[in-house]
Amino acid sequence: MTAALLRALLCALLLGQAVNASASGLPFKQPRAGLYTHGQPSTAQLQQAAAAGITTLIDLRAAGEDRGFDELATAERLGLRYVRLPIADGQALNADNARALHRILQQSDGPVLLHCASANRAGGLLALAAANHEGVTATEALAQGKAAGLGSLAPRVQQQLGLPAAEARTAPTP
Repeated sequence: MTAALLRALLCALLLGQAVNASASGLPFKQPRAGLYTHGQPSTAQLQQAAAAGITTLIDLRAAGEDRGFDELATAERLGLRYVRLPIADGQALNADNARALHRILQQSDGPVLLHCASANRAGGLLALAAANHEGVTATEALAQGKAAGLGSLAPRVQQQLGLPAAEARTAPTP
């Protein structure tokens, strides 16, 4: 076992947390390999993420949104790279922020946890990044967004992807 894994396991035992060293045991959605999405994670969930090898935490919540704890300090303590890309609402789901997310994902070494409050914004921005920067079709991007947590913002994302209304209702969720 590596020293980092031993430290993570010891930390989890001390905190009384059950750690699953494989990423498949995480409580997050996994829309694609190496990328996890979630609503606001708890401190315990961040500990699980770090123990499972997630290296980057991308926080889409705006500065005024209550996280319930100091997420930056927790991420730093756990050795996670913390990146804040504030997406305050559906209006911020745009090409510029999709490009910014794509760049952050490209610069990440290892698995990533992307979150907002409910995973709705995370899924929407991920869909736009996939369609605009990763060569994914609009329909596939929408499905990836829904797999990541896209919900009520789907009509806005669908419009930006140039999909007809019927396609937004029938896009498969992997």
